Amino acid sequence: QVQLVEAGGGLVKPGGSLRLSCAVSETIFNMDILGWYRQAPGKEREMVAVFSRNGGTNYADDVKGRFTFSRDNAKNTVYLQMDSLKPEDTAVYYCNVAGYGNPPKYDYWGQGTRVTVSS
Repeated sequence: QVQLVEAGGGLVKPGGSLRLSCAVSETIFNMDILGWYRQAPGKEREMVAVFSRNGGTNYADDVKGRFTFSRDNAKNTVYLQMDSLKPEDTAVYYCNVAGYGNPPKYDYWGQGTRVTVSS
């Protein structure tokens, strides 16, 4: 069982920045898909940024240019740098690792970290 632990959420003013981290209990070096998702109140969970071994990094249109996905293989940790935050970025952010396939070879989620953007 792979465990993922997110951290870094909190309350930030519009225009501010946060960096989320996700510590993974196993090596991420060869994992197929590493991603960040979010779920705002009353809404479905949505993709924010996803790294795929075969396709690079993709971002949701509304975060492009503001959010940056990164990874540290030595620490088995993935990050989401969030800049120029907007109130509409308020959500619980979840980290995910998954394998290719349908259904995925593996599919694990963290517990989520809450981000609130408000003045």
